[in-house]
Amino acid sequence: MTPPARFQLSPRARLLTPEAPGLSALLKGLEAGSSLHARQTGGEPLLLSDEARQWLTCESTGTSGPPKTIRRSPASWIASFELHRTLLGVSEADTHATLGALGHSLTLFATLEALHLGAGLAALGGASPKAQARALAAHRVSTLYATPAQLRLLARGAKAAGLTLPDLKRILSGGGKLDAALKAALEELCPEAEIREFFGAAETSFITLSDAHTPEGSVGRAYPGVELRITEGAHEVPQGETGEIWVRSPYLFEGYAAGDAPETRWQGGWLAIGEMGRLDAGGHLSLRGRKSRMVTVADHNVFPEEIEAVALGLPGVTLAAALTLPDATRGTSITCVLEAADDPGLEPRLRAACRARLGAASVPRRVVVLARMPLLPGGKPDLQRLARDLEATP
Repeated sequence: MTPPARFQLSPRARLLTPEAPGLSALLKGLEAGSSLHARQTGGEPLLLSDEARQWLTCESTGTSGPPKTIRRSPASWIASFELHRTLLGVSEADTHATLGALGHSLTLFATLEALHLGAGLAALGGASPKAQARALAAHRVSTLYATPAQLRLLARGAKAAGLTLPDLKRILSGGGKLDAALKAALEELCPEAEIREFFGAAETSFITLSDAHTPEGSVGRAYPGVELRITEGAHEVPQGETGEIWVRSPYLFEGYAAGDAPETRWQGGWLAIGEMGRLDAGGHLSLRGRKSRMVTVADHNVFPEEIEAVALGLPGVTLAAALTLPDATRGTSITCVLEAADDPGLEPRLRAACRARLGAASVPRRVVVLARMPLLPGGKPDLQRLARDLEATP
C-alpha cells in the first residue's frame, strides 16, 4: 500500500497530556495539512507553514558539528508507522509515551506515530525522571520511545519512587548505545517489555533494528526495506571488516533545508552519513563510530564512541564523552569525561576496562568526573562545550 502524502490525525487518538509544549500546534497543523518544522532551540518547538506539498523539517544539533535542518517527506515516516502495526504489533489499543522535547526527531516520530495509529499519547518531556515513571505507571503506557540517556534517568527515577512498569510491552531505544547494564536495569523495571534497540539518524530514519537474537554489541540487522553495504573507498570490504556504512531505503531524507554535512553523501541512490561499522555473517551490524571522530593514537585507529560505550557499562556512570587532543608523543591523547558520583575507584576501573576490551591505544590519558554533563537539546553530550572547558582547565 502506498503511504499517504500527508500526515493524518486519527479520530481515535487520545491525548493524555494535552498541555505538553507544541502539541496544540501539532494538532492544528495536522488538521490543516500544514508543513511541520520542529525546532530544538529558540522558542516554540513546532512551527507551521502553508506549502502546496506538506514537508517535515527537523533540526539536528550534532555533538561536534554545526546544526542542520533535515527535510523529508511525510511518506518516509508514514511507511514506518504502517509497518509497525505488523512488525511491532502496535495498534490503537496501545498508549505511547515520549520522554523528550517535541523538537527532537525521535520524540516527534513517536508522537506522530501515536496520532496516526489512533493510540494514546503521554508526552512527558520536561518532567523529572521520577514524575515520568509515575506517569508511565498511571497511564499504563505500553510503548516507549527514548534515548539511552533518557532511559538511564528513568530507571534511576523509578527506583527512587519504588516503581516497576509491568504494563510496558515494548521499548524502542535509539540515539546512543544501549549497554548491558542499562538493559539489565530495564528488564528489572519493565519485566514484560521487549527491548528493541535501533540504529538510525535524522537523515536516514531507521537503519537497523535489534531483536532477541541480536549478538551483544550489535545494533541489529537491516530494518525492513533497508539495504546495507560497507565500503572502503570505492570497494566493499570483506565480511567482518570495518568500513563506511551506506544505506538505501524508502525512509531517507530529501536533503538539507539549512546547513550541510560534508560526510553526508549520495551515490546512485545510496546514502552515507559518515558512520563506520562492520557486518557479520548473519547480517548483524556493529558500530565503530563516526568517521569524523576516528583518530590515530600510537599508530592505532581509535573510535571515541567505543570508549564511551565501555564507560557507560561501568556502575554509577550516567553519561560519557571521549574527547581527543593533540599529543606530541602519541599523536593524539584521549580525555574521557564522565557524569557520575565521586568515586576514587572509577578512573582505574575505566582504564582497566578500556585496556582489556579495546587495547592500550584506547586507554584515556585523563579522566574527568562531573556532577552534571553539559548536553545538547537532543540529550547528547555537548562535545564542543566540553572541549572549550577542558582547554580552559588544563
